[in-house]
Amino acid sequence: MELKPTRLHAIQAADLYGDLEAAPVKSWTDPLPGLAVALAATLAAGYLSDHYGAPLTLMALLIGLALNFLSADKRLAPGLALASRTLLRFGIVLVGLRVTLGQIVGLGPLALLAVILIAAATMATGVFVARRLGFSSAFGVLGGGAVAICGASAAMAFASLLGERKINQAELALTLVGISALSAFAMFLYPIIAHHIGFDDTQAGFMLGAAIHDVAQSLGAGYSFSQGAGQTAAIVKLTRVALLAPAMAVVAWFFRADTKGTSTPVLPWFVIGFFALAGVNSTGIVPGVVSDWAQRLATGMLACAVTATGMRSPMNSLLGQGAKPLLVIVVATAVALVLATGAALLLIR
Repeated sequence: MELKPTRLHAIQAADLYGDLEAAPVKSWTDPLPGLAVALAATLAAGYLSDHYGAPLTLMALLIGLALNFLSADKRLAPGLALASRTLLRFGIVLVGLRVTLGQIVGLGPLALLAVILIAAATMATGVFVARRLGFSSAFGVLGGGAVAICGASAAMAFASLLGERKINQAELALTLVGISALSAFAMFLYPIIAHHIGFDDTQAGFMLGAAIHDVAQSLGAGYSFSQGAGQTAAIVKLTRVALLAPAMAVVAWFFRADTKGTSTPVLPWFVIGFFALAGVNSTGIVPGVVSDWAQRLATGMLACAVTATGMRSPMNSLLGQGAKPLLVIVVATAVALVLATGAALLLIR
């Protein structure tokens, strides 16, 4: 059972295999109206996030969904397609500047292996639960991958990789809603759990970095526990972010296996770009100010892509599905928490 949009609201999403095309662009000015609307809505989301402490991704998605009626205006279609496609992919590339190989190696072999196994088990759980509930494996990859790697950013990346033939905008919007809500909830609840268990700074930082979905919420939870826990959470979480590219490569290979007659490379250009920037960042030649601005730009691009996704989502399909699809994310989240807590107890001293 897949969440299918109505014919009227069929959305042409970015995809790895090139099976769908964006709205045709006849002039360089065609995308400007849609981009302007998406940018204005993203700025409004940023204002709300800054002033009220709400997650930026959630605000961007909610504002995008509130402006969904604008998707009926064909003049906005090229710009909204560009925002949810091109800006998304460049944002994914810039995420590579969040990680270095030194940070990953610094975890130690056992902790690094634990992070990899937790991510793999969480993604597998998403696929298993999705299939048991009657959804597609692709939807399980979307939900499980978002929980396992880096929340909304990973959800957007996997949706872009799989394409709307396998992941439609209703499924993506539902995943973004669930991920944003659970990540905010985890930021509040998980440090309390860590205190109750009696974790030290290193154990708490590992658990929070390995279990919470989005980067900002993971670091926020870590530093709310202690300075030391925040530093450990940052390293663990950024290690999970670094798993995005290899996870996408595995997913691309898996779904490519049942795609006949295509010459598309397994790794799309934005995944290669992610690897390249992570490698450059590992050399230490990237100035801190450049890295900071790159991350702000990546955050803005991804938020704008989320806003455009909300605006382009088929609301009839989205509102008619109920809470059942969110169970994929909820179960994957519970598995990630249990495994991260167990690893912190057994491996981290």
